[in-house]
Amino acid sequence: MSYLDDPRVLFAAERTLLAWNRTAIALITLGFVIERFGLFIKILHLSDIVGQRQMSFFIGLALIAFSAVMSFLSIIQFRRFVKNLSEDEIPKGYMLWCGTVSNMVVSVLGVLLIVYLVRGFGVLATG
Repeated sequence: MSYLDDPRVLFAAERTLLAWNRTAIALITLGFVIERFGLFIKILHLSDIVGQRQMSFFIGLALIAFSAVMSFLSIIQFRRFVKNLSEDEIPKGYMLWCGTVSNMVVSVLGVLLIVYLVRGFGVLATG
């Protein structure tokens, strides 16, 4: 507990939540690029390394999964922190749900991206 009765404490926590959100988006993007780079190499026949596509696929998927989990855990951490704030630290009518919804959307979209990539990989592996 802060006992400061200052809304800046809440705003600092929310900035941290949104920083986790930006980090998750960046890592999801990096994971997608890594996953697609392996496909690009395979299409252009630039690599003779056996398993190059699979390695790129799983590394990219791991980054996307890590980002989705990290985004979800940041919501839990933020909500736990907000529970400990006093009423004076939360401005009247302030919508606490905006940052958590943003992180939840990023987390869900990360999971949906994993499902999309896994389904596409299955088609590519057999075809």
